[in-house]
Amino acid sequence: MAALGGVRWLTRALVAAPNPGAWRSLGTSAVAHAASRSQAEDVRVEGAFPVTMLPGDGVGPELMHAVKEVFKAASVPVEFQEHHLSEVQNMASEEKLEQVLSSMKENKVAIIGKIHTPMEYKGELASYDMRLRRKLDLFANVVHVKSLPGYKTRHNNLDLVIIREQTEGEYSSLEHESARGVIECLKIVTRTKSQRIAKFAFDYATKKGRSKVTAVHKANIMKLGDGLFLQCCEEVAELYPKIKFETMIIDNCCMQLVQNPYQFDVLVMPNLYGNIIDNLAAGLVGGAGVVPGESYSAEYAVFETGARHPFAQAVGRNIANPTAMLLSASNMLRHLNLEYHSNMIADAVKKVIKVGKVRTRDMGGYSTTTDFIKSVIGHLHPYGG
Repeated sequence: MAALGGVRWLTRALVAAPNPGAWRSLGTSAVAHAASRSQAEDVRVEGAFPVTMLPGDGVGPELMHAVKEVFKAASVPVEFQEHHLSEVQNMASEEKLEQVLSSMKENKVAIIGKIHTPMEYKGELASYDMRLRRKLDLFANVVHVKSLPGYKTRHNNLDLVIIREQTEGEYSSLEHESARGVIECLKIVTRTKSQRIAKFAFDYATKKGRSKVTAVHKANIMKLGDGLFLQCCEEVAELYPKIKFETMIIDNCCMQLVQNPYQFDVLVMPNLYGNIIDNLAAGLVGGAGVVPGESYSAEYAVFETGARHPFAQAVGRNIANPTAMLLSASNMLRHLNLEYHSNMIADAVKKVIKVGKVRTRDMGGYSTTTDFIKSVIGHLHPYGG
């Protein structure tokens, strides 16, 4: 549990730093504080780890069932506190939102399905999903796009990471009709949040042993908004001389990802671009069903699928691919310092895919969700065994 507390408190210290000078001064003192804090937390932790679960919409409940079944078979010491929040199932209200927030703030860790956002405007621009992320300040979304051995796609052996700022930008929910038939949508870019996500990206690259960060932007057209984001990335990059830094315009980035995705390592970008690139990159390695994701604030961690699709047309048909959610659940266990269980589950999922006998329809097979779950459970072995 010490590692968990260390990561949590170090992140908080980094986010709170107001300027580059402060960033430099954190160093060992922040790490020491994190270690002492986590040791104090260890004393209070007994039994199973409490985790908030939001099944979400579409096939979300079926994917969460897969997680619970695999966790049960693997004897994972996690206790799920399940809540429901849905705008399309009439399960959304201020009271329910507060209940979810209370649970997540207490547990610090959550696993969630896609909370679908209706297209119809009913007087509220911000969806419950967006409000949840803002209230928890889940500013950093991380999607690790990695090829799965045994599952052949157009591009194999891919390994890149997309880091997206997800609390401002085009998704600020600030729209109004300035004149009849004229809608203005405000894109908000701030120095504080741009520096914060840039710092997160370079810290991530450093921690994970990655060599390059690419800042994706459209500063040639949005000279002030994206210009500020780009400037902040350039300033932060100077603090990391060992990490190669480059910039790329968003439209060129889309083309380069399709033509030669191997040139990328870690990509950092504003909200809307990240939403698009997450989905594009997921398609390179097999689609929404195989890519895990996670979102972080200074205090909280939320684990989810990398490409957020409800897959509503598959509800109740037992055909959803649980790979992405199971891998995300494995990442959650690693975050909780349950390395043994994390590795055991991730290995089992990857073995099922590598063997290739059990594959859901999106992977070119005819197996059901239930078949996949049973196969994963059948491949659960003591880690290293």
